[in-house]
Amino acid sequence: MKRHIGWIAGTAAAALVAAGAITYAVAEDGSGGGGLSVPSADGADAGFARDMAVHHQQAVEMSYLIRDRTQNTEVRRLAYDIAQTQANQRGMLLGWLDLWDLPKVSAKPPMSWMGMGDMPERGDGSLMPGMATDTELKKLGTLNGKQAEIFYLQLMTDHHKGGIHMAEGCVAKCTVAVEKSLAQGMVDAQQSELTTMKQMLKERGAKPRD
Repeated sequence: MKRHIGWIAGTAAAALVAAGAITYAVAEDGSGGGGLSVPSADGADAGFARDMAVHHQQAVEMSYLIRDRTQNTEVRRLAYDIAQTQANQRGMLLGWLDLWDLPKVSAKPPMSWMGMGDMPERGDGSLMPGMATDTELKKLGTLNGKQAEIFYLQLMTDHHKGGIHMAEGCVAKCTVAVEKSLAQGMVDAQQSELTTMKQMLKERGAKPRD
């Protein structure tokens, strides 16, 4: 338990440092030689920050779960990397919203900034494409060893595909340069992890769900 708490605390501390750094970067970006350029609350920049922060939080939670369900070094290392990266990025996204003095929640449906506000939800806690349901998360929490590894890799594969789609939307629609750059970095990193997870599933006699 102490090791688990320490890992969470370390991740949170890293996220705070990253959020501070990115806040400074955004303040410098697009200032036009004076004032801070603040995006609209309903625009792509704010919408992406809000939605991806929620999306990332679930990836972090899933990665905490799998580290308690397996002793496999390869899977635990992948989960650690995903949790660290996405917790840091989540801190950046929420830091932007604070900097812009914009709400962290919206009355509009998720993905509205991408023109997808009317898409049907899976329900059961799955708010956006790629997100696992509450039932799936509970199932992950009951599995151990190889079964847990396979289910985690399948869930995270779906999660990454949904995240990539959203990040590509920001690359196309966001106006803050440093945010667009972060979104492109998400696309590149998660596409690489998709390849890794596909191979890890193959080694376990399994494959992605779709």
